[in-house]
Amino acid sequence: MDVKFVGRMQLSSTWIDCGRVTPKLPTGSLRLSRKLKEKQRLQVGFSADIQSTTNKNRHGSVSFKVSCSYQNFPASVLESGSLPVSSDESLILKHKSQEVGPYINGRCIYLVGMMGSGKTTVGKVLSQVLAYSFCDCDTLIEEEVQGISVAEIFKLYGEGYFRNKETEVLKKLSMMHHVVVSTGGGAVVRPINWQHMRKGISVWLDVPLEALAQRIAAVGTESRPLLNHESGDAYTKAFRRLSALLEERGEFYANANTRVSLENIAAKLGYRDVSSISPTAIAIEALEQIGNFLEEEEGIAYNPNLA
Repeated sequence: MDVKFVGRMQLSSTWIDCGRVTPKLPTGSLRLSRKLKEKQRLQVGFSADIQSTTNKNRHGSVSFKVSCSYQNFPASVLESGSLPVSSDESLILKHKSQEVGPYINGRCIYLVGMMGSGKTTVGKVLSQVLAYSFCDCDTLIEEEVQGISVAEIFKLYGEGYFRNKETEVLKKLSMMHHVVVSTGGGAVVRPINWQHMRKGISVWLDVPLEALAQRIAAVGTESRPLLNHESGDAYTKAFRRLSALLEERGEFYANANTRVSLENIAAKLGYRDVSSISPTAIAIEALEQIGNFLEEEEGIAYNPNLA
């Protein structure tokens, strides 16, 4: 994690400006020297330990201890205390992409998950930070069928026709590189689709059903053909159908190379509700899990401390 120290420390008549960025935390060090009379040098050591932070803005504190040594005399503590720190998710994401990106080696990243799980939003964040292209399978299918919406395709031609087009699109994408792909919620059911996606790295965005239903109810179910036949208010209709779909597809989502659990992210950040998690935070976790997959499953010596 990167943090920025805010503030200054005073040592006798000397002020040390702490407005600097220190990479590769949670631990870091800063050594300063100051020329004194008779060309003697005072060595000032600065050490910082980052405490875990759980508040919404990712703010925390750095504890520090300043000591000095002169010639062969032992070091003595001049001052100790703490400084406020803050972290920027965009900087964390950038550094995480620099750590993991080279090991992905241009392979496509396929985001799978239920409708409303944020595959398109998170996919665009990942594609930007990795300098990849972004493709939405549903959009590509619509373009191939003269711009007709997915809901209209289901209505006019049926779900089977749509699934065949989906497989054709995934086959074409599997021959490409440097692309983040947002797949349809049901793409995981067909084994042949997995054959295409196995040429890249698949990531399951696992979002609690309650959160999915709230998201879909907020924007309406008209564009979701698999939800249109349910009765009741928007939330109840979405939750009921999503529960049935997850029952059918859950084992298929679990075939993904790695899983990004929003509940786990919320626990890490100290959030009570997954709705507080930003797309950037999800993208950070996705890259973290991809790095773990590459290290554990493929034997690549991925080491984030070396990036």
